[in-house]
Amino acid sequence: MKIGKKVHLYKKGIRILAIAESFRKENSFSVISGIVMRKDLIIDGIKFGTVTIGGDDATSNIIKMIKDLKRNDINLILLDGLIISMYNIIDGEKILKETGIPVIALSFNDSIGISDSIKNFFPDNYKRKIDMYKRLGERKKIILKSGKHLFIRNWGISFSDAIFSINSFLIQGAIPEPIRIAKMVSRAYMRFVK
Repeated sequence: MKIGKKVHLYKKGIRILAIAESFRKENSFSVISGIVMRKDLIIDGIKFGTVTIGGDDATSNIIKMIKDLKRNDINLILLDGLIISMYNIIDGEKILKETGIPVIALSFNDSIGISDSIKNFFPDNYKRKIDMYKRLGERKKIILKSGKHLFIRNWGISFSDAIFSINSFLIQGAIPEPIRIAKMVSRAYMRFVK
């Protein structure tokens, strides 16, 4: 596993960039919101982007968002899932390689996989999408300090440090605060986009 930049987990000023999306099936794109949040839960920045529904641009557009922020104080990237916008697959390892920032991807539901759904949605192009999906690797279940659970994939940060980081930004339930805010902002923004 490639190691990203050193994450100073115990610093009060540690900053996470949390990215979440919102979309409507009738649109050709989804809105992605990036929320920079400090460990003391102060929001320290917001960035918006878009991703093509059913496309292959999620990873590159997220990398562009990160670079456009022009910040060197982001210690960790937290993603609300890796399969967004109707199977636009995010490559967490590529984000780590391009930015040098460790990445944790969350998912909240257990599943048996999405290969069959990909075949149905992309009847002419499913093999490449399934290969991209399989390269993501297995998710690992974690139990949070709230007693709830979720599943993670991590790049550039150890499994134990990933759990600690998620718990550091958790107030209650299973959704870390930066992801909760990023989801809310994406939904609000999407209401005004035609």
